[in-house]
Amino acid sequence: MKKLGTSLFVLFISLSAFAQSKIGTIDAEYILAQMPETEEINTSMETYNKELQTQLETSINEYETLVKEYQSTLETMEEQAKKEKETKLIGLENDIKNFRQKATVMMQMKKNELTSPLYLRIDEAMNKVIAAEGYTQIFHAGGNALAFSRTEDDITDKVMKELGVTAKPMPAQSTEN
Repeated sequence: MKKLGTSLFVLFISLSAFAQSKIGTIDAEYILAQMPETEEINTSMETYNKELQTQLETSINEYETLVKEYQSTLETMEEQAKKEKETKLIGLENDIKNFRQKATVMMQMKKNELTSPLYLRIDEAMNKVIAAEGYTQIFHAGGNALAFSRTEDDITDKVMKELGVTAKPMPAQSTEN
């Protein structure tokens, strides 16, 4: 009898704890895409990308100029000067390869730098909605991590409202095939 009473008590506690949970979802990437600051970030990213491209093109032009100079003076060049030019060409070639590899990382770092304040604002608004409506858990709805969520549990629109962001209309899809 004592075991039955203990079992019922544990079952009651478990059910009441479950009943007190309020779970919701949010799509922060969708919110970010709707924020007006995103257009400015995209413009900044395009400008930064052009700067990186200009740096790369400058290095490539310098390399090509040195290659032409090397080829045109190869016959008359002394062995020591020839080795110095070759070393410089190899160094420039390696710099170009390294820059190309680093450019992707540099772009991602720049994007993170520009979007970080917006994610902080989204987080603050989300926390206000969570506190006001008593959510105990929020899952990210973007990507492939969430298998199912009821639309009434999605707080994305509430967070957007808290931020003062209005959803942009979806572009018209072509029906041509």
